[in-house]
Amino acid sequence: MDPIDSHLQETCLTSERVYDGALLKINRDTVRLPNGAESVREYTEHPGAVMVIPVLADGRYVMERQFRYPLSRVFLEFPAGKIDPGEEPLATAHRELREETGYSATSLQYLTTIHPVISYSTERIVLYVARGLTAAQQQLDDNEFLDVVLVHPDELMAQIRNGEVSDVKTIIGAFWLNQDMPSEGA
Repeated sequence: MDPIDSHLQETCLTSERVYDGALLKINRDTVRLPNGAESVREYTEHPGAVMVIPVLADGRYVMERQFRYPLSRVFLEFPAGKIDPGEEPLATAHRELREETGYSATSLQYLTTIHPVISYSTERIVLYVARGLTAAQQQLDDNEFLDVVLVHPDELMAQIRNGEVSDVKTIIGAFWLNQDMPSEGA
């Protein structure tokens, strides 16, 4: 920790795993606060994920529509998936792009890493932009259901502005690419 922030640090006194699921692990820790008092912190441990922003040569995005159970609705989002144990994020990006959309990319460029819910999760999502796309057959996981759609950047930005698209990773990716960034072949 940066010495300038040491007065903000909390120290773990005890840690208890209260749930050990297939994807998420939930912990309840007792911590000592900077003022000496004790408090409880509950958080999920997440293996990490990647999100890929596939950009076709004509500028459209390859996106997906997928039902998300916790919010009981279909979301428009960029392809994403969890990082498997021992897998590098770049390999996950290539794998998820191929599995979910059927596309492969000649170029995957790292954009940034985000922490979408810092108050209660260790989750990190590594963002990539994919170019030089070639279409093939989807290779969805068993019991995975989604539709692949092609979306113009202006259409996506309008859907974000009017609240139709609310997935934070997709919004960050769209805003990132909506900057003045070089296009394919530039």
